[in-house]
Amino acid sequence: MTVSNTSSSTSSTSSSTSSSSTVSGGAAIAQNFDQFLTLLTTQLKNQSPLDPLDTNQFTQQLVQFAGVEQQLKTNETLSSLLSLNSAGTATSAVGFIGATITSDGATTRLEKGKAEWQVNVPRGGVATITIKDSKGSVVQTQTKTLVAGDQKYTWDGTTSTAQTAADGEYTITIDAKDTAGATMTATTKISGVVDGVDFTGSIPTLKIGAISVPIDKVKSVVRTQ
Repeated sequence: MTVSNTSSSTSSTSSSTSSSSTVSGGAAIAQNFDQFLTLLTTQLKNQSPLDPLDTNQFTQQLVQFAGVEQQLKTNETLSSLLSLNSAGTATSAVGFIGATITSDGATTRLEKGKAEWQVNVPRGGVATITIKDSKGSVVQTQTKTLVAGDQKYTWDGTTSTAQTAADGEYTITIDAKDTAGATMTATTKISGVVDGVDFTGSIPTLKIGAISVPIDKVKSVVRTQ
């Protein structure tokens, strides 16, 4: 019994010494993760001297924890990179102010008796063009012959009742058919001078009056001196 007790005591002391050393090493790895170290220390203090924690299991716990810590640091680094990228995008967006941009869209601004859209159809044909104001009310309906490819459609602001529409935002709808009478899709683009930038969304939005254009939807940029 005496020998057994001495052996157990020696084993316990050795385990305690080894554990203290390992905890110290764990603290170096874990740095500020005090909660983990507290739990680990408590686990070591309350282990049975006759059945101490397996060294391999203890090492595995430390490796797993180090992996978690590394992942957290990686996430922090990625967050920093995203912040820097957002700052760079914001700086670039401000540079659009004063420039004329072209973007996919159907809503443009009528100003000084002129509103213009860029229209594209795959084949020549005839189209019924409907123009609505910002409230959704139809102000003009026209029938126009279209050629295949890109072309401009300009509206002088005259309504169907021969009135002059007020300056503002207007939306175009095109129902097109080719010469054989088959329906075809017409795409539209808008152009305008950027007079502001909105940063409230996930990506900056360029403002052309009340019209919003996400920066990733810009097709071309022209700046006149």
